[in-house]
Amino acid sequence: MNNRFPADFLWGGAISANQSEGNWRTDNKGPSVADIMRTNERISPSLAEVTARLQDKHDERYPKRNGIDFYHTYEQDLQLLAQTGCKVFRTSIAWSRIFPRGDEKEPNQAGLDFYYKLFSSCKKLGLKIMVTLSHYEMPIYLVEHYGGWKNRQLIDFYVNYCQTVVKEYADLVDFWLPFNEIDSVFRHPFISAGLVKEDQSMANLCQAMHYQFVASAKITSYIHQITKAQVGCMITGIQIYPATSKPEDNFLIEQVRQQMYLAGQVQIQGNYPKRILKMMTKKFDLDITAADLHLLKQGTGDFLAFSYYTSIMKGVENSGAKAEGNTISGQRNPYLASSKWGWQIDPVGLRTLCLDLADRFDVPLFIVENGLGAEDQVTQDHQIHDEYRMQYLQKHIEQLSLSLNEDGVDIMGYLIWGMIDIVSSSTAQMSKRYGLIYVDYDDENHGSGRRLKKDSFYWYQNLMKEN
Repeated sequence: MNNRFPADFLWGGAISANQSEGNWRTDNKGPSVADIMRTNERISPSLAEVTARLQDKHDERYPKRNGIDFYHTYEQDLQLLAQTGCKVFRTSIAWSRIFPRGDEKEPNQAGLDFYYKLFSSCKKLGLKIMVTLSHYEMPIYLVEHYGGWKNRQLIDFYVNYCQTVVKEYADLVDFWLPFNEIDSVFRHPFISAGLVKEDQSMANLCQAMHYQFVASAKITSYIHQITKAQVGCMITGIQIYPATSKPEDNFLIEQVRQQMYLAGQVQIQGNYPKRILKMMTKKFDLDITAADLHLLKQGTGDFLAFSYYTSIMKGVENSGAKAEGNTISGQRNPYLASSKWGWQIDPVGLRTLCLDLADRFDVPLFIVENGLGAEDQVTQDHQIHDEYRMQYLQKHIEQLSLSLNEDGVDIMGYLIWGMIDIVSSSTAQMSKRYGLIYVDYDDENHGSGRRLKKDSFYWYQNLMKEN
């Protein structure tokens, strides 16, 4: 079997601003939805809780306020990433670092300057740049004063922010992603769409999703007009199996899968399925205009980006041992091993998903997140022997090779999630580590911040060298 990758295959790594930068009040940055999330918190706060948490000065309770201090360490961290031989670095821009409230007319110059220095450093190191414009980092002011993405006004605020940064970095950024996983509004509506606990009706979730689709289409068209950069759309990639051969279980899986793929259809194909549009307009009486639908047709993405970590089973009886996975829960598959956090390890699921997405959307695919969250131990001689991570990555990349070489799927690249340790998105823990580079902080932000290369760092370096 030919297991080699194309010469132009884009290997790399990914992080987000809210999990890495810290410095949540530095240089006039405004607070975001991420800055009030506590460790192992799965519920959305109420509006009163949002206000109370903003006044809480105990930053150690909110790990993303500190991150890994990437705001100050980005130069040395990028140099480490470049040593692996990476071709692409994915990160996000914190909206509230550019527009602290989110609704201002003029940007915060300190925020613009930071990302200019960050992206310029990437270019000097020969790294292509992929930027997510909204990665669970919306300004909290927009939640408190506008009600989050259920308010149409957010489209204009978002477009103003995006046009500002796209113009600023048009000559630096190679790939843009307007949103990280719009489909996640159904799973964690607060960090995805700024919907507090009392605002999470199905009608509000669907309305927030629609306004994000319109905003995504607007900025996709704008990027295509003023730059040569490619624009993708990103969805949550997860393999879902029926718990039994019951027809009812299979129907349930099809419902979940259609919900996951909706974000891809709207952003890649430019339209809602007729039955979905009918339901949204008739059942929920949503604000969806003819002008909106026209914008969706005009602003479609060039490639489909997706995350992939795990698979789950689901059934109508919902019995048996539980499994977790990227904010989606289900039943445990007896044929698969699981991580400490209950995420099942399913490399073949990645190949199956690639085949399905390729046939469904007929555009190039880009795996922009894949990795294993695990506890790493530092030896007395400052080594981290993470064989478990190398095995996880190796098996997934083997399936990716089969997808390319055996199935003929058009795959642009593969990015490891958390090339450097960052605060976990789902649990806000530092101890749930994904990186190839160890960062010496614990869950309360105690530690030296020292960076150490793990065994997986050298493994990935060799993999990319041999392609």
